[in-house]
Amino acid sequence: MTRQLLRTAAVTLLCGLALLLGTAPAFAHTRLESSDPADGSSVDAAPQRVSLTFNESVPAEFSQVTVVGPDGTNYQTGTVTSADGVVSTAVLPLGPAGRYEIGYRVVSDDGHPVTGSVAFTLTAAATPSPAAAAPSASAAAPAPAPTPPSAAAAQPDDGGSPVWPWIVGAVVLVGGGVVAALRLGRSG
Repeated sequence: MTRQLLRTAAVTLLCGLALLLGTAPAFAHTRLESSDPADGSSVDAAPQRVSLTFNESVPAEFSQVTVVGPDGTNYQTGTVTSADGVVSTAVLPLGPAGRYEIGYRVVSDDGHPVTGSVAFTLTAAATPSPAAAAPSASAAAPAPAPTPPSAAAAQPDDGGSPVWPWIVGAVVLVGGGVVAALRLGRSG
């Protein structure tokens, strides 16, 4: 009887361990590796594009990039492009000097959304050319973009660990407990 109980417990533990080891690839989410302009950098001239480099390719059709200036204006324009892990978008002529936040939301290869933001500082107010219109909500029709995360949530959100391995593991453990209880009940 004790031998059967130990055997059942060992099989249950091995199944649970196999489930946890099988989830290792799911923990590998998309990570932001760098940005242009770099996070925390100061630039003298306004960029015409912003780019975010990730550790894996991300599809452009599921990517959103925002560029919000110190005046609260959105400066991104056009469609988001993606190639070899680099997601970028064009930027309207920037306005006042100050902190500009690049917010992003991309979808990783395993389907998890990843959000975050980086910021750069424009040290001199941009002087738009006469042909460039002042940025406004109607100046461009960018894809709907999320509100950039607050400074407290500036770290990328990788979606956390998946829930399904824990559910399967709980089912296996409860099932093992029921089998053990039934066997102990028969022998008693």
